[in-house]
Amino acid sequence: MFILKKLVSAALLPPYSLFLLTLWGIWLMHRRQRAGRRVAVASLLALMLMSMPLVGKRLLRTLEDAAPLPAAAAPLRQSLASAQAIVVLGGGSYPAAVEYGGDTVNGYSLQRVRYAARLQRLTGLPLLVTGGAPFGGRPEAASMAEALEGEFAVKPRWVETASRDTAENALYSAQLLRAAGITRVALVTHAWHLPRARELFVAQGLTVIAAPTGFANDSPSLLEDLLPHPAALTESSFALREWLGRLWNRR
Repeated sequence: MFILKKLVSAALLPPYSLFLLTLWGIWLMHRRQRAGRRVAVASLLALMLMSMPLVGKRLLRTLEDAAPLPAAAAPLRQSLASAQAIVVLGGGSYPAAVEYGGDTVNGYSLQRVRYAARLQRLTGLPLLVTGGAPFGGRPEAASMAEALEGEFAVKPRWVETASRDTAENALYSAQLLRAAGITRVALVTHAWHLPRARELFVAQGLTVIAAPTGFANDSPSLLEDLLPHPAALTESSFALREWLGRLWNRR
């Protein structure tokens, strides 16, 4: 089921979905030239639009429903006063990183780990890192724990390495936390990923305090936000994947 979900997701999301639509439009031109041309042109225009940072970031912001926690220490501690632990979700790996001697956290995981470390130092709450290795290699949580200890001097209490996706993050984390008598957690992940993650953790019987990071902020330059960029296409794909995932969870 996991592999099937990944294949279906890849087929439905850009860039693969738009590539397939373009091919279909080209094929259709041999039978219905005008309709085929419209499909192909529309697909290419959609690809260009989704490659604009302005579009990618706005798509991500449609998902950001949780306000950031206060930046100042005292109000932040007050916001997390009812939490019993901090849970940080893996965001991917940087494989075979020769400068680090092997697999380590990628940029998304590092953003989450950095924020989780800040929350832990300010509150003293125990920390759980969660993320497996769905396609082989080193589990994300192992790399996250190493980064937390080696770069932020924070040692996680729990390292969950079996999960392959966000649903399993929630399932296996909840098992570890319930065994420790913990039911209220601060959940750290990207702001656009938080709504789906929160739904899944709540479904496991946990009370969740949102601790979002990595907000989709605009560039200071409007021109930069209008110029197509591969990273913007990734952002658009992430946003559509999250909406697709939320629909899947509610089926």
